[in-house]
Amino acid sequence: MSKTSFLYHIIIRTKNNQKTLSIENAEELYKFIWGVIDRKNCKLYRINGVEDHIHMLVSIHPSIAVADFVREVKRSSSILLKTTKGYERFKSWSEGYGGFTYNIKDKEMIINYIKNQRDHHRKVSFKEEIEKILKEYGLDFDQIEWN
Repeated sequence: MSKTSFLYHIIIRTKNNQKTLSIENAEELYKFIWGVIDRKNCKLYRINGVEDHIHMLVSIHPSIAVADFVREVKRSSSILLKTTKGYERFKSWSEGYGGFTYNIKDKEMIINYIKNQRDHHRKVSFKEEIEKILKEYGLDFDQIEWN
C-alpha cells in the first residue's frame, strides 16, 4: 500500500482567460468537480474561483500523475459546462495549468486563500496573482504557456 502526503494547489483557467464561468452556478460546478476527484480516490480540501479560473487544494492518490488528474478534471467538467444552462459562453479550459506543492503545515493558509478568491480578485488580477505564486517557486511568468 502506497501512502503520500502531498498537498497540491491546482489552478486551471479558461481558454484565453475568458470570463465564462458563472459565479451564480459555481456551486454546481464545484460539486461536480468534487465528485470527479472523489471517484479518483483523491481528496478535495477546498475549491473556489472566479469567472476565468479555479483554484483547488487537493491530495492526489499516489497511483495518479498530476497531469492525468488535471486532464480528467478538465475533460469531465468541460462536458458539464458545455451542456449546462448558465455556461453557454464556455468554450474550453486552457491547455496549461498551475500545480504547486505545499507542506501540510500550510494547509489552512491555502484553504483560506482559496476560500477568499472572489474578494482577492477585486484587487488583484489573475496575471498579478500567478506572477506572485510563480516567483515564490523561482519561475518566470513569461516562460510559461497559459493559453
